[in-house]
Amino acid sequence: MSNGAIEVRDLTKQFGDFTAVKDVSFVAPEGAITAILGPSGSGKSTVLRMIAGLERPSAGRIWIAGEESTYSSTQERRVGMVFQHYALFRHMTVAQNVAFGLAVRKESKAKQRARVDDLLHLVQLTPFATRYPDQLSGGQRQRVALARALAPAPKVLLLDEPFGALDARVRHDLRRWLDEIHRELGITSLLVTHDQEEALELAHQVIVMHEGRVEQAGSTQAIYNEPATPFVASFVGAANVIRGLVIQGRVQFGEQQLEGAMHLSEGAAAHAYIRPHDVLISSTNGAGGVAGTVERINDLGWISKVHLTLPDGQEVTAHVPNDRLVEVDVGGSVWVDLRNAKVFAPEGPQNALSDELAIA
Repeated sequence: MSNGAIEVRDLTKQFGDFTAVKDVSFVAPEGAITAILGPSGSGKSTVLRMIAGLERPSAGRIWIAGEESTYSSTQERRVGMVFQHYALFRHMTVAQNVAFGLAVRKESKAKQRARVDDLLHLVQLTPFATRYPDQLSGGQRQRVALARALAPAPKVLLLDEPFGALDARVRHDLRRWLDEIHRELGITSLLVTHDQEEALELAHQVIVMHEGRVEQAGSTQAIYNEPATPFVASFVGAANVIRGLVIQGRVQFGEQQLEGAMHLSEGAAAHAYIRPHDVLISSTNGAGGVAGTVERINDLGWISKVHLTLPDGQEVTAHVPNDRLVEVDVGGSVWVDLRNAKVFAPEGPQNALSDELAIA
């Protein structure tokens, strides 16, 4: 199966006066799974449809496997597509659905049978070849859809929210299964999803989109641990947000301070984002510790969610392994280490927040 990178440069799409995608550029590396992650309305599916040839860009260029495909037809691009709602032909059997693209290309019956047999074995549906889509579960239908997309040996595979219509358990199983299929085939894949867990689990690279633009692109580790913008910090993974003002390069909140605001202007509002698992708590004060009061503790098995109130009334949540949990009663005092926080200027107008905090 042929592989190749996908590259888009300065891609823009307008629908009348509305700009759905604005100057989007990225490369989906050959042989890897790249996830386009973002909330509804962020433009991610529109990008995928332009790559597939289902929408024509208003501006920008697209390359697939080294060939410019900006204005090529969908058939010329040789892409495989899997949608959220399967799009299977209900009057065709599983085998006929998988063979559909091969039949359109007028492959011989022998080649069609051999290819269908191989793919049904790959997606573990050989016993279901003569069944119809209505006789399958949702997860089985999506596996048929993937086999059908792979049948014509596409250059790249495009997946648009492929597990969005399935329940949580089935989604989890299919993610693991898709990862195994990709390891075997190595086809360049572009996955559109709003599910951060799905993106972080499956993808080698993540492109985070918001309001039609790319907020950040990078490895899953970089996206999670080194967010480039407040949106990425808040959208990808859980995050506490501590609000304060910049005083001498630090974030001042109440009588407490955090390092890391040297890049912001003196007196400006600042938001410090910190993952719950990066919030460290202790019964003794270490360097940079902030006093906190334990409001409640939720035992989740091997970890606990510890809900804390800081001296100025702001709340944070810590995820603490139970074997490291300090023995303290609800209402007790602990020291809270927030040094792993990432500091940003808040999104939107800052003056109102600055005034509010100055008054407080």
